[in-house]
Amino acid sequence: MQDSQHLLIVDDDEMFCHVMQRAMVRRGFEVMVAVDAEEALTLARQTPPDIATLDLKLEHSSGLKLLPELLAIAPDCRVVVLTGYSSIATAVEAIKLGAVNYLCKPADADEILAALDRETGDPDTEVADNPPSINRVTWEHIQKVLQEHDGNISATARALGMHRRTLQRKLQKRPVRR
Repeated sequence: MQDSQHLLIVDDDEMFCHVMQRAMVRRGFEVMVAVDAEEALTLARQTPPDIATLDLKLEHSSGLKLLPELLAIAPDCRVVVLTGYSSIATAVEAIKLGAVNYLCKPADADEILAALDRETGDPDTEVADNPPSINRVTWEHIQKVLQEHDGNISATARALGMHRRTLQRKLQKRPVRR
């Protein structure tokens, strides 16, 4: 990465934004911070970013919905999607929508910059020895169906054959470890 690039950090966790902003400024970036999609788009229109980190789960939106809008404003922007709610479905969609990489939180500045710099895949990435747990498979399936229904909880609950409140409780929990 070259110095003086414009970096947009989009995350509703203000502490994460503060820490990441300080780390990236020390590395020579001009940093803009947004805590929601609307603010991110406003900042991007004022100064199109060269690179961006985008939280998958924003308070009132989804990073997946914001990603194409951001790239429409700054088509050459390299975007890494960050999330504490990783799933195969959202990783695939993020890449299809134009992200250059997808990282699970916690991720530090060096990991994010390495992800932004990577031009190709890594064939030496380790493959897990054990299959995911049934709880993890369930989590992945719920995320896939939720994505298919554009984040609509009621439609997802109907498709899964479960009560809407049950689904909401499952979605409030952290993703299950592998």
